[in-house]
Amino acid sequence: MRTPYTFSVLRYIHDAVTQEFINIGVAVYSQQAGFLRAICTAHYSRVTHTFTKIDGNRFRQLTRYVQSEINAIGETLPDMLPFEPVRTIDQLLNRVLPPDDSSIQFSNPPGAGLSTDLDKTLSELFDRYVERYAVRPGAARRDDEDVWRVFRAPLERRHVTTHLAPKRIMASSYDYEFERAWKNRIWHVYEPVSFDMMDAGSILEKANRWVGRATSLNDSSESFKIHMLLGEPQDERLRSAFEKAQNILNKMPGQKELVRETEADAFADELAREIGEHVE
Repeated sequence: MRTPYTFSVLRYIHDAVTQEFINIGVAVYSQQAGFLRAICTAHYSRVTHTFTKIDGNRFRQLTRYVQSEINAIGETLPDMLPFEPVRTIDQLLNRVLPPDDSSIQFSNPPGAGLSTDLDKTLSELFDRYVERYAVRPGAARRDDEDVWRVFRAPLERRHVTTHLAPKRIMASSYDYEFERAWKNRIWHVYEPVSFDMMDAGSILEKANRWVGRATSLNDSSESFKIHMLLGEPQDERLRSAFEKAQNILNKMPGQKELVRETEADAFADELAREIGEHVE
């Protein structure tokens, strides 16, 4: 017999403005079966790999607390009396993690489905929403700084890098510091972005984060152009995902340029020419 259930995904929200997030857990609830359980990851490497360093011990404590408290509530459900009011998954999860502005929140609205084995369904949902994106130890992947080194070499040969300096773009509700920029009528900011990742989902997720970031910066009082220096996936099976990621990046508002790492030499030639004309 298939049992109806609802589920919610636990997210680490890095930035409340851009809504950048990473999935870190899943909870499943079935009123009919008196079932409520959660699985939360204690591994924070994907968070630090994607965003920035966090307090690892604090992260583990929070996720373990959320999981244990939800499971403790689930153990009491079979003892509920038939005439007690119906509870939704949101109401139950709010006992453990009330909705507020904290960095760890459950998704809303919840998902739903039918299951013949709720424990198995919980594991499958966790694999689908959390584990499939996990950064596995020893996996070959270049980060953004690895991509920058590809572009930096030809720029240094042309004595360009000495003209680049950090620039913080300020918008009404968001700001972001680009480490490499120069001004020629408008600010030109250069951002290396690695898409040499483990799976297609991570590639598309990263592209979407940049669209959100550019959108939040778009109402800045300063005119600027973002030059995205793209590191391509070395796994040919991810080539299609990389092309889709570029299509997503082209949706960024404002002035932009996408430069593949195979174009690094031509890009360095053009930038050296522009800086030379400006300095002269």
